[in-house]
Amino acid sequence: MSGERKPPLSIRELLWPALGAVLLLLGVGMGAVIERGQLDYRAQMKRHGGDVMDLGGNGHPDAGEQGFMVRVMGPLQVVEAPLDEQFNQQTDQPVLIRHVEMFQWRELRYGEAPSYELDWVDHPVDSSHFQHPEGHANPGKFPIDGAQFDAGLVRVNDFVLAPALVHALTGSQSVTPDVRNLPSNLAASFSLYDGGLVTSAVPSHPQLGDLRVTWEAVPAQDVTVVAKVDGNKLMPSSDATDGVGFAVQSGDVPLSDIFSDTPLAPEYPWPRRILALVLASLGAGLLLRWHYQRIDIILAPAIAVVVTGAVDAVLWLGNDTTLAAEWFGLAVIGMVLTIWRVRVQAHASVASY
Repeated sequence: MSGERKPPLSIRELLWPALGAVLLLLGVGMGAVIERGQLDYRAQMKRHGGDVMDLGGNGHPDAGEQGFMVRVMGPLQVVEAPLDEQFNQQTDQPVLIRHVEMFQWRELRYGEAPSYELDWVDHPVDSSHFQHPEGHANPGKFPIDGAQFDAGLVRVNDFVLAPALVHALTGSQSVTPDVRNLPSNLAASFSLYDGGLVTSAVPSHPQLGDLRVTWEAVPAQDVTVVAKVDGNKLMPSSDATDGVGFAVQSGDVPLSDIFSDTPLAPEYPWPRRILALVLASLGAGLLLRWHYQRIDIILAPAIAVVVTGAVDAVLWLGNDTTLAAEWFGLAVIGMVLTIWRVRVQAHASVASY
């Protein structure tokens, strides 16, 4: 009879559509989590200049790396050694650093009454601020300043390091000056003592105003460099929001240790994306089985692609236009397939009556 009510669906009959809805939501949710992880990783890496290609110890300049941030590890190769022209001192290490100290009065306070002593200090001490400046006047400005001298050309695995990267190299080893190379005017004032040059008449007993000049070098070593590729050069990234755009560290240092504030790159994103689509397709298939009494092997994945693509396109919108467009395009393809298969199903239902 036309007015006859259909019996309510049993729990068993409702199980399949419920399971299908859960699998569909699980697949779409997994896809969203994957894209959210990619978004967070890219946002953090953008602070340091962008996503990084890890070339390791075998990385060399290549056309496919241009404009990208890379991680390169290898030994420093000094091609043009640093030179301290004023003292005519040179080293075969990548960086030479000159330290200048003056023998000056220092005010010490261990209680209410200050005490005074002469000592080597690497900056002018203003004695006018002493509580008792009388008898403790310091000479003032240094006639010679400390300075850092970087090598003119340093390479790592055939990559040329930009000056900023060379200047950032770390490490220290003392360098004994060669008095034979001193210009004549400085040779008359300085003598070699305890690994440095001093102006003291008696080096073991310096007097107020005497100078002491010493050198240290950043040694040639294995380093890890993260920077942007420009031709055969490694340069700071101008896009980095942290204002640095590169990193230089001694030894073989993984990217996760260099940028410890950055989350790890999501592992196996494409296999996980495919798994998410498979789950969503299974869910859509169970829903179709309940509605059409059979599973359409084209319509089920088409529905999964529509929903997953739309959600992921929204996530990337405003962050990466290209990826947002790709996901949106995938959703459109899925929608076209869905509309086509629904019409086919409708025509098949009409033809069966």
